[in-house]
Amino acid sequence: MSHNTWIHRGVRVLVRPLAATPVTPNHLTGLRLLSGLGAAAAFAVGGSPWHYYGAGLFVVSMLLDRADGELARLGGKTTPWGHNFDLLSDLLSETLVFIGLGIGLRHGILGVWAIPMGLVAGLAVALTFWLFLRAGPQAGASQPAPGFDPDDALVIVPVAVVFGASVPLLIAAALGAPAFAAYSYWRLRADLKG
Repeated sequence: MSHNTWIHRGVRVLVRPLAATPVTPNHLTGLRLLSGLGAAAAFAVGGSPWHYYGAGLFVVSMLLDRADGELARLGGKTTPWGHNFDLLSDLLSETLVFIGLGIGLRHGILGVWAIPMGLVAGLAVALTFWLFLRAGPQAGASQPAPGFDPDDALVIVPVAVVFGASVPLLIAAALGAPAFAAYSYWRLRADLKG
């Protein structure tokens, strides 16, 4: 993962004043986890205004995901425990948001099929996450475009929800996330054997 994306640069400006305070990266990671879980719960409730709350909380969660690492690097406060806490927060937030979205859409056009679709998307995200962790830190080092990280693609979640495209988003995630997990396995297979 790159640490110099457009999102990192924007968050770095906001986090810089915190470097000389008692606020730790783990505080921000805890807030990231809470806002990610809150987003998943709001999406699971479904309907208006809850989907807007979920979208807002997920944006906050994404920004805090960048902010904790920026604060750790700026303040020289990186620790193995903090890194693992960050990874766990990422995994839970990004997996559960799709599961919550599926649960919240169960009363819509997809019916109860929305729930397994959310589970498939969420578990595929978790599998992809695990594959990259297992392959090692350099496995995900390439950036598809300058200033962006593959993780930045999750910004589509709150945008789609706010613009009323939750159903197409869930369908795309239920199909695309497993396909990306399979592609990731194929791409990382040499690193996974070691």
